[in-house]
Amino acid sequence: MRPSLLRHRSWATLLPCLNWPRPSWRSLVQDARAGCSVGLVLVPQAVAYAALAGMPPETGLYAALWPALVGVLWGSAPLLAVGPVALTSLLTAASLQGLATPGSTEWVALAMWLSLYAGLMQLAMGLAGLGRLVDLVSHPVMTGFVHAAAVLIAWSQTPALLGLHAGWMPPLAHGVSLFGLTGASMLASPWVLDLALGLGALCFLVWQRRRWPTFPGFVLVTVLGILVSWSTGHAARGGSVVGSLSAGLPTLTGLPPLGFDQHRALWPAALVIALIGFTEALSSCQALARQQPQPWDENQELCGQGLAKLASAFSGAFPVSASFSRTALNVFVGARSAWSTLFSVLCVLACLLWLTEALGGLPRSVLAAMVIAPVLGLVDGPGLRQLWRLSRPDAALAAATFAATLLAAPQMQWGVFTGVGLSMVAFLWRRMQPRIVEVGLHADGSLRCRQRFGLPALAPGLLALRMDAALSFLTASALLREVEGRCRTATGLHTVLLCGSGINDIDASGALALQRLSARLKQAGIQLSLCALKQPVQARLAQLAEPPCPAGLVFATDRAALAHFQGAIGGAPMASDLRPAPA
Repeated sequence: MRPSLLRHRSWATLLPCLNWPRPSWRSLVQDARAGCSVGLVLVPQAVAYAALAGMPPETGLYAALWPALVGVLWGSAPLLAVGPVALTSLLTAASLQGLATPGSTEWVALAMWLSLYAGLMQLAMGLAGLGRLVDLVSHPVMTGFVHAAAVLIAWSQTPALLGLHAGWMPPLAHGVSLFGLTGASMLASPWVLDLALGLGALCFLVWQRRRWPTFPGFVLVTVLGILVSWSTGHAARGGSVVGSLSAGLPTLTGLPPLGFDQHRALWPAALVIALIGFTEALSSCQALARQQPQPWDENQELCGQGLAKLASAFSGAFPVSASFSRTALNVFVGARSAWSTLFSVLCVLACLLWLTEALGGLPRSVLAAMVIAPVLGLVDGPGLRQLWRLSRPDAALAAATFAATLLAAPQMQWGVFTGVGLSMVAFLWRRMQPRIVEVGLHADGSLRCRQRFGLPALAPGLLALRMDAALSFLTASALLREVEGRCRTATGLHTVLLCGSGINDIDASGALALQRLSARLKQAGIQLSLCALKQPVQARLAQLAEPPCPAGLVFATDRAALAHFQGAIGGAPMASDLRPAPA
C-alpha cells in the first residue's frame, strides 16, 4: 500500500477517509472484485430487507446507496459493510406497528424520522466519546434478543415463503382437498409455484452458505426466480411478486412533518436501534480486527454509523447498520481497503438506473427465502451451550430477554429494555454479595481461604478476613454483617485483621462503615487492624476525622501484619516468602 492521501491530523480526524492508502493497480483490482461480489449480494438483500421493514422495495436500494458510502467515508473500519440488515429492518417494522399502515406514505415518513433519531443519537454519543455505552447491552441480553429476533423474522416471512400472500390462499383454505387436485391443476396453481420457489431457494441458500460461502447464491436465486416468474406469467396468474420499483437515484429531500405524539413514540425505538445497531457494528469491527490487524476507533465508528443513518433518512429510506455477513464476504473475497465499498455502491447504482424493472418480477416467496436464510445463521447453538456452562444466571438472563422480546412483539424494544434492566439488577445483586473469606497461611507462603484449604488460624485470638471487592455503599453492610456474625460465634477473640489486598476502591459509605465497625468492635473489647491497603483506599481513609484504627495497627503488607501478630502472640513462625493469592 502507498502512503495515505493526507496525514494532517485535524483533517484526518474530521474526514477519516483522508487516511485511506493510495491504491495500487493490483489492490484496486482486488477491491473491485470484492466490491462487485458484495454488491451482487447486496442488491437482492436490500430489496428483501425493505420488505421486512414494511417499506417500498426501492427504499432498500436507497438504503444501500448513499448510506453505505457515508458510512465508509466517516467510519473507522475500512472494510465494514454498511447498509440494510435483517435485525434493524425488523426493529423498524416492529417500532412502527400500530402507528401507520406498512408501505404507506405515513409509514415511510415514520421510518425516515426513526432513522434520523437513531442517527442523531449515535452521532451525539460518538462526538461525546460515549462509545462504551453500548456495553450496557450485555452479551446475555444481546444473545436473548438476537435469538428472539431470529424467531420473529422467520415467523414473519413464513406466510410469504409458503405463498400465503394477501388476495390468494392455498386450496385447503377454500375447503378443497389438496390431494383432489390433478397434476396439471397443481402445476398451474400459483400457490404451488410460490411454494416450490420459496422452499427451493431457502434450501439452496442454506446449503450454499455452508458448503460454498463465496458463491453469490443470492444472485443465482434472484435470476432464476425472475426467469421462472416471467416465463410462466406468474404475476398475471395471481402469483405474488415484488412489483414495480421506482427507477433512478433517490432524491435528497426534507423529512415530512409529524405530530408530537408520533415523534415521542419513536424515541424509545430509536434508542434501541442506536444501541443494537452499533453492537452489531462493534461485533463486526472486532471480528475484522482479529483477521486483519487494522486500527479502528469505536467513537469514530459511532459517528460514521450515525451519519449513515442520517443519509438514509434524507434518502427516503429506513435505518441501516453494519452487516456481519457482507463484511465477512468482503474480507473473504479479498478486499484490501475501503475502495471495495465504492464498487459495491456502483453495483447498487447500476441496479437503480437499469435493473429495477427486472427486479419487479421477483416472486415474494424467493424474497422471503433471502430474508430467512441469513437469519438462520443467527441461531448459535454452541454459543448458548457455552453461556449455560459459564454462568447459569447469565443464561437465565438471556432466556428472560428472549421471552420478554417475544411477549413484547411487535414492540420489540421493550424486550431490550427489560433485558438491560434485569442485567443491571443482576449486576447490583452480585456486587451486593462480596466474597469475604477467612484466610490462613498456606504451605506455599500465601494467604488463602481457610475453609477451602483446611488451614489453621494465623494466630490465637486473631480473625483474619479478606474482602475481594470494592468497599462501597453496596458492600459495606455485607462486611459489617460478616465481621459481627463471626465475632459473635468466636471465643477468645481480641483482634480482627482486615486484609485489604482485594479492596481496589472505597467510597464514603465504605470509609464510614470501617469507622462504625471499629467502634462496635471496641465496645466488645476487640481491636480492628488493617493491612495491604491500596493507595486510593489509604488516601480516602486519611480524609476521615477519626481513623478506623491506630497507626500502629495499620500494616503496609500482609507479611508485616503476620510478623507483628505472630511475634506478639507467640504463634507459629512466619513463612519466609508470604505472597498474596487470589484463591
